[in-house]
Amino acid sequence: MSVAIPPTVTAAGERDRKLEHIELAGERRIQLDSRFFDDWAFEHQALPEIALAEVDTACRFLGKPLRAPLLVSCMTGGTGSAQAINRNLALAAERAGIALGVGSQRKALESPDTAATFEVRSVAPRVPVIANLGAVQLNYGMGIEDCRRAVAMVGADALALHLNPLQEAIQPEGQCDFRGLVAKIGALVRALEVPVIVKEIGCGIGAASGRALAEVGVAWIDTAGLGGTSWARIEAARREDPELGELFADWGVPTPDAIRALASLEGVEVIGSGGVRSGLDVAKAIAMGASLVGLAQPFLGPAQHSAEAVFARIERIRHELEIAMFCSGSPSVGALRRASLVKRPRR
Repeated sequence: MSVAIPPTVTAAGERDRKLEHIELAGERRIQLDSRFFDDWAFEHQALPEIALAEVDTACRFLGKPLRAPLLVSCMTGGTGSAQAINRNLALAAERAGIALGVGSQRKALESPDTAATFEVRSVAPRVPVIANLGAVQLNYGMGIEDCRRAVAMVGADALALHLNPLQEAIQPEGQCDFRGLVAKIGALVRALEVPVIVKEIGCGIGAASGRALAEVGVAWIDTAGLGGTSWARIEAARREDPELGELFADWGVPTPDAIRALASLEGVEVIGSGGVRSGLDVAKAIAMGASLVGLAQPFLGPAQHSAEAVFARIERIRHELEIAMFCSGSPSVGALRRASLVKRPRR
């Protein structure tokens, strides 16, 4: 059953940061024009020697089976409309058999009455669920018990710590003390009972940062690279300084570059996300070295309508992935990781 999105109202008419994020993320002007995945193409196999019906998109993530290597990336929570969005995303993810992340739970830790907006496990009992907190909060009083509360709140299989220095620097309410975070993340990895995934939110994670994370025991890194939603534009719009947003709109590591850099690190599994818009992009991300691929913006609009709309979008992406696997001669996700990709010149 789907959940309708309530009107976007806030108490006493005040603007709500989470609500503003939802509204702005849906606007076309917030998306980057660059399509970095278009710079890459598969070597077409005219004789794939497999049948389309044989193509198997299944894989495993966090010890659980998935029908496809897809993750509904962390998006929202903490405001009224987010509850319906998260429920629609969760219903669709469960039906489609793919992984699910929730938005930053910091607000729910500070205001427990908003915790219900993140509740997804009751309608997604079998798929992997990822909790989410900002890594910088480790420098602002957040500790291991807060992380455990976030995990318990959504019955999570892992905790994502997001890195967002550019967003914090532009955000009117930004918190910008990122000192000593590598050591603190390492301590959390050793103490927490579930895996810790470190992710960006749209500027990517390059080789140097990835290496530092790997050295303290982080086994999963989510690129969340440059190419999709521009949080510089979102936060600059909130502070009514669009010029600042445009200056930094293309700051970061393009997602294909981030995937390839992180996949070369020993002991690291990569979640490729950032500007992924189709099943063909998913296939390219896997061939570049990702084990799982995350999408957010393609599901946000459908989630504001119904779970059925989200499910239809997931199935479309999975079908596109199947076609790419078939025409590249890849019967499985493992085989797709060995498929030949070539970089073509920009037109």
